[in-house]
Amino acid sequence: MSAMDAALDRIANSYDHWLQRRYVQGKLAADPAYAATAALVKERPLPLLDIGCGIGLLGQYLHAQGVTTRYLGVDSDARKIDTGNRALRLAGLDGVLQLRHADGMATQPIRGHVVLLDVLHYLPREGQRALIDNAVAHLAPGGLLVIRNVLRERSWRYALTRISEFFLSASGWMRVGAQHYPSELELRSQLEAAGLITTIRPLHGNTPFDSYLVVAERGK
Repeated sequence: MSAMDAALDRIANSYDHWLQRRYVQGKLAADPAYAATAALVKERPLPLLDIGCGIGLLGQYLHAQGVTTRYLGVDSDARKIDTGNRALRLAGLDGVLQLRHADGMATQPIRGHVVLLDVLHYLPREGQRALIDNAVAHLAPGGLLVIRNVLRERSWRYALTRISEFFLSASGWMRVGAQHYPSELELRSQLEAAGLITTIRPLHGNTPFDSYLVVAERGK
């Protein structure tokens, strides 16, 4: 077993329910967003704000990769924050990584990189625009806004993802179902109007789902 595989096992074992551990193992094995985010920020040592952090997987992954300077994850779902904080305590990381129950629109005492993984489509269009504006306000000079999201398009991946989102909502895992799937043009227009250099590329990984990585950079 490689050192990274062992680190991922430790992350999964920090969660205190077997269903959570199975979910974390599968998520870390199949989801390319964590490695993509780590690769983007590893040469840019800035604090990182993770809006919509869920149970805190990104923070634990970045710590295992040795690329975090300061991490704050916020989520409006208190259940997920409680789960994440229990895992941090079991992993001995509660003094290293910070998870907070808070609305994504709230101002946080941190400036650096900002990450939004699978968050935007759970908001209506105007809510998405407001959240992006708030994220941009938390960028430091040289900071990156990293967004992973479904983008509205005509493809079988997009259709399959919409079906998957329906079942996620029906299961109760997501308190609110998908509200609006943004298009590439919507995101690019807003980010470039804010003066950010923006690139968008597919990030499907080994999954059948629609997924794009949006990276917007603030100049130094």
